[in-house]
Amino acid sequence: MSKITCLINTRKVTLSYADVQKLKLSDTRVGNDGERWLFSYRKKTGTRVAVPLLPLAGDILDRYKDHPFCINHNKALPISSNQKMNEYLIEISVLSDVVKTLGNRIAKRTFATTVTLLNGVPIESVSKMMGHTNIRTTQLYAKMLDEKVGKDMAPLRAMF
Repeated sequence: MSKITCLINTRKVTLSYADVQKLKLSDTRVGNDGERWLFSYRKKTGTRVAVPLLPLAGDILDRYKDHPFCINHNKALPISSNQKMNEYLIEISVLSDVVKTLGNRIAKRTFATTVTLLNGVPIESVSKMMGHTNIRTTQLYAKMLDEKVGKDMAPLRAMF
């Protein structure tokens, strides 16, 4: 499995390791907007997942559609183990000069905050993409943003 595979979970999709591991290429289809989407069900909760794929995530999935492991096991990605996937995420962080130790939880948090909420995606949509059954869970991610906003505004407050 290539290190780039882990990017599907790092920045573009909100799935847990178990959900990425069971992902089939047939789980991606054209949505009602004419764009490519991922449709599946969460392993943990059985909650339906419907996530529009950003182009890079689609490219990564396409890269592995003819991979022997994927063909033989009817999988979208050649995922071996959660431990190995986290090792790849650590390598990605080193190559990208990211000072945090990346893992699946950090990846989901990054998607919720940096990719979606900070770019104006409504919290209700983020909650649905995250597979949360209660929006309060998603609001925990928004609370983290409030802390960052407070820190970012501190120098401006000092000026006034």
